Amino acid sequence: MDKRHLHHLWTKLKWLKPWYFLVIAVVFGAIAVYALRANNQQMIKLRQAVYSADKANTDVQTPLKALQSYVTTHMNTDLSAGHTGVYPPIQLKYTYDRLTATQQAQEASASSANSQIYNDAQKACEAQNSHDVSGRNRVPCIQQYVQSHTAASTDLPKVPEALYKFSFVSPTWSPDLAGWSIVIASLSGLVFIVTFIAQLVLRKTSK
Repeated sequence: MDKRHLHHLWTKLKWLKPWYFLVIAVVFGAIAVYALRANNQQMIKLRQAVYSADKANTDVQTPLKALQSYVTTHMNTDLSAGHTGVYPPIQLKYTYDRLTATQQAQEASASSANSQIYNDAQKACEAQNSHDVSGRNRVPCIQQYVQSHTAASTDLPKVPEALYKFSFVSPTWSPDLAGWSIVIASLSGLVFIVTFIAQLVLRKTSK
């Protein structure tokens, strides 16, 4: 490529101001930072709504679904346990504690009911076999009495703790204000570098 052709290219490219692209990159970079921060703040707000509903014993599924939907579609909102996390970051502690307390109360009630059935069986069988001093003949009577009456189970399955712990992963890039601002800032920065270097080279070689 001769100097005449290079000079022709230089006369066309010299009107293109690389600094314009640098300004665009800086502006949209600032917008991206603001938008990423806004995404994170909205995630915190939605997460707090889940915690509040959990503590107040109100509908927790609606805010939980809203949080999941937002986190999985917006950048900088990650709520995953990570490689070093011991527990998932979202835990419905109060819901789990209430269910556990209810289960324990049911087990205690069942145990009390079963004790009462056994006591009633002893009294009933003693009345039927009042002349049995050793009580040997009362054993089958007691067993039959207990079996014929509904005995509540005192060994209920434990509340699955994992069902009340959640982690949501945010995308690496999302098509929102933050995502598009990053794209524009990156492209503008790239164009600035390319045009700046191209003009610098052409300016030297066209002389």
